[in-house]
Amino acid sequence: MSSNLCICLLLITPNLLASAPEGIPRELARHRASQIANVYYHLQFKLTPHNGDVSGHEELRFRLASSDSVLLDFREGTIASLRTNGRSTEVQAENGHIEIPASVLEAGENTVSIDFTVSAAPSGKAITRFEDKDDNSEYFYTLFVPMDAEMAFPCFDQPDLKGRFQLEITAPDAWTVISNTAIKSTSSATTGQRTTVFAETHPISTYLFAFAAGPFRKVHDIPGLPGVYVRQSRFKQAQEDAPELQQITIQGTRYLSQFFGQPFPFPKYDMVLIEGFPYGGMEHAGATFLNEESVIFRAVPTHSDYIGRDLLLLHELTHQWFGDLTTMRWFDDLWLKEGFAEYMAYYTLAALKPKENIWKRFYQTIKPGAYSIDSTRGTTPIYQDVANLKDAKSAYGAIVYSKAPGVLRQLAFILGEKNFRDGLRLYLTKHAYANAEWSDLVRALERVSGRSLQDWAHMWIHRRSMPQVDVDWSCNAHNRIEHFKIMQHDVIGEGGVWPIAMQVLFSYSDGTSFHLHAELNTPEGALREAVGKVCPEYVFANDQDYAYGRFLLDLRSRKRVMGSLGGVVGVFRRAMLWGSLWTSVGQAELDPRELIELTLHLLPSENDLVLAGSLIGNLSGSLHYYANPRVRAEFVPQAEAMALERMLHSPKKDFRVLWFRGLLWLTESNDARGRLKDILEEHLKIPDVELRQLDRWGIVGALIGLNDADANDLYQAEQKRDNSGDGQKYAYEVGAGRPDSGTKQRYFEDYMHGDSHPEDWIEGSLGAFNYWNQADLTLPYLKPALDTLPKMKRERKIFFILDWLFSFIGGQSSEAAQAQVHEFLDTTALDQDLRLKLLQASDGLDRIIKIRQCYR
Repeated sequence: MSSNLCICLLLITPNLLASAPEGIPRELARHRASQIANVYYHLQFKLTPHNGDVSGHEELRFRLASSDSVLLDFREGTIASLRTNGRSTEVQAENGHIEIPASVLEAGENTVSIDFTVSAAPSGKAITRFEDKDDNSEYFYTLFVPMDAEMAFPCFDQPDLKGRFQLEITAPDAWTVISNTAIKSTSSATTGQRTTVFAETHPISTYLFAFAAGPFRKVHDIPGLPGVYVRQSRFKQAQEDAPELQQITIQGTRYLSQFFGQPFPFPKYDMVLIEGFPYGGMEHAGATFLNEESVIFRAVPTHSDYIGRDLLLLHELTHQWFGDLTTMRWFDDLWLKEGFAEYMAYYTLAALKPKENIWKRFYQTIKPGAYSIDSTRGTTPIYQDVANLKDAKSAYGAIVYSKAPGVLRQLAFILGEKNFRDGLRLYLTKHAYANAEWSDLVRALERVSGRSLQDWAHMWIHRRSMPQVDVDWSCNAHNRIEHFKIMQHDVIGEGGVWPIAMQVLFSYSDGTSFHLHAELNTPEGALREAVGKVCPEYVFANDQDYAYGRFLLDLRSRKRVMGSLGGVVGVFRRAMLWGSLWTSVGQAELDPRELIELTLHLLPSENDLVLAGSLIGNLSGSLHYYANPRVRAEFVPQAEAMALERMLHSPKKDFRVLWFRGLLWLTESNDARGRLKDILEEHLKIPDVELRQLDRWGIVGALIGLNDADANDLYQAEQKRDNSGDGQKYAYEVGAGRPDSGTKQRYFEDYMHGDSHPEDWIEGSLGAFNYWNQADLTLPYLKPALDTLPKMKRERKIFFILDWLFSFIGGQSSEAAQAQVHEFLDTTALDQDLRLKLLQASDGLDRIIKIRQCYR
């Protein structure tokens, strides 16, 4: 028996046990899925406050096609006893697997009884144990995606072996326990303990099973509305937000039930708000866990923040159908749940709140992340070949969360909304409470539309990268278009040709315009319908953002747009034109100085909150990374003055809040830092804006990063003022920005070897550690940060490694840093998924160097 076990259920012969590979390879998973059925888990856990050991008992039943030996998934735990079909079974462990021998198994029904112990800890475990520093109460919660259920109990930890779960939790009397289903019964256990029994679930994958326990309180408990649970120290704040959470969720449930032609697929739906949850949310069947800070805002929220929260809630809600009811067979089809959840969140909110211009927001918040990755050598197809589930974490990222919904918007445009909807209905009906893969979805869409999608699916699902679409046009002496050609090429030069449909805009100086529909599945083609039309002022090939790809303005159109952008009335069109100009800067086709000047000229009058926020972010990025120090010094005073003036005098509160945030990003000078200190010490008031906890720590963090003379005193004063649990977290995060070598060394050691801080504290500090103006100070940590990538992959949650890479590489802007990264790529043996992630992150640094070389 081993104290560090990985048990993987697989039908094999005993002499293969020693050579069974680590993790869950696809071949083994396919074999066991063909042999095992009717899986049932009866799980009992005992949770004890201030104890990192969780004891459990399990009755596992399953039908076996033949009486060969099997392997169970179970990692980092200990087994006290194991019985198979009533017979004591010796635990045999090799290479991370434990074998249940054929001699105790039968063809047909089998029962395995197991007593086991697993660990719970603040980070690095499937069961997280965290202490609320506001009242010293303790909470437990689970997070199993993609294959960490095996760290909590012995199981068949692959998505296509769905099982029914019945859970019993013994915990302190005062605790509330939430799981996938409603409570069936409760009873007294030992003194001060109560056992809670939950109803049996529908068939779900192991990663969708979950529980949370602790002194949670239910907020705004109204029959017929989704349940909302929060830790007791946040109950008062949650009372204000819970009705809105419930309202958008119930509206979304009604809309999605009708749209999918499927009622809500589980008996109940709860939302559990969890401090430090590592993602925005996790869609456990019937019980979504949400990051508390994503729902109860620590900074002054704007209307845009509330819309973002709606989208988060609808994303997780959509998963109850796409992901939980119908689950991808394997994590290479992760997009079947994540891409659809993101797309349908926007689709649903566009229907529920038609005045919000949701598809403009989709373009501004979804597309940039996808395009930035898809233009790199580290990009992947939407369908990602995950050979072993131990590598499934690497499938998460912008390609799944941002490109996939962008491609789905293109598909809906091609097929028409009705065919798209009916295809989804057919897909969900056919695979309810079961598993599916991308080809099942394509077949359903082909069936209802009568249109072949094989070429489309090959290029958009199985091929990586994207097209750049260019136009070439000219007008004759009679002011009529004489030729119009559309061309495409693969942005990373691998020769792909995509089937693509778009809406081409022709715009005139008098404010009029028209569109032409265009489809292209060859390297180039003529748009004959344009010939003979009146010569436009400019053209843009992807108006309203139906297509996916890089769309740059041709040189003539770009000059005209830069001269007339302030007069473009439609905010969606205005946002897309700004986006094209920003992309041109990133491609080193437009001097960042020109865009900085244009932004400073037009930004003060921009009346769309989301677009203004995007422009402020791009201005900050241009000044900090793309512009050389001379250009930055020239324009920073104007940017600071603009932010300060707009923060104090914008007629709308949301804009005053936005410009306060902008001042944090743009501040460099002594004068601007003085203004931030005045705000912190309440000598300067932002009209009608009451700063919240995170706003104040944001000011402190900016002053620390800028090495202000008063920063340390203000830091200590804020610590005394805010000694809450969140305050301790924010103090840790912003403290990483101190520009001294001792601080950097201490924090990096903590990243590498410390286990006293939760993972979200560490992740939240990475940006401050790599503050934009501290590249020389952090450069010595670049190579060590790259060296630890395999460790981070093993030990950290999904997304952490992306934040790690984009922070340590993204904080650099020198050729010396670029040389280090490329030397590491050239000389280090890395898993392919890590190499691709590194290529994604290094592209931004390469881009900075290229732009600075082009525009000195």
